[in-house]
Amino acid sequence: MAEKLNVELREDFGKGAARRLRAEQRIPAVLYGHGEAPLHLSLPNHETALAARNPNALLELALADGTQHLALIKEIQRHPLQRSLTHLDLITVRRGEKVEVDIPVILSGDPVAPAIAMVDLQTITLSVDALRVPEHIEISVEEAEDGYQLFAGDVILPGDAELVTDAEILVASVAMPRIEVEPEESEEDAEESAEESSEESEEDAEKE
Repeated sequence: MAEKLNVELREDFGKGAARRLRAEQRIPAVLYGHGEAPLHLSLPNHETALAARNPNALLELALADGTQHLALIKEIQRHPLQRSLTHLDLITVRRGEKVEVDIPVILSGDPVAPAIAMVDLQTITLSVDALRVPEHIEISVEEAEDGYQLFAGDVILPGDAELVTDAEILVASVAMPRIEVEPEESEEDAEESAEESSEESEEDAEKE
């Protein structure tokens, strides 16, 4: 289901205009797509931030003149410290068309202990219906054992989605945790350390 946002056209551009918009609790954005001239928009801050929690959210942009546009978020720019939204690039989509999107990968379940599961590929690129973009791809590692590997070509895809990512890329794996062991000090190293310590003590005594 599309997230509906009431948006406005922007006529002022540049950093100063963008700062003024953000001071008014609005976010500057640009809508591209289908060979049409880009639309410069301002979006409501709070509602947009909620929708952008899902990076592949379908947005229904409603203008004051009654026109509407379906769009997906192409790119999000954030403040480097506050992490608030500062600008959005949006792409126009139409009902029935397919789009290429990066879908986050998440794991569910627990592998056989003490092995641990790892996500080796954070996102999978899919070609999907623009109105049916999944929020994530879930991979079960329940009871998976050490050595388990899942490649992109083995991932079960939703609906009529098509894989764009290379099928041979590793997506998830299960392995035993690594234990860092500090190397033991040899007798020769121990003797050298003792000698250095003794020499330093003698130098300190001479200075006193």
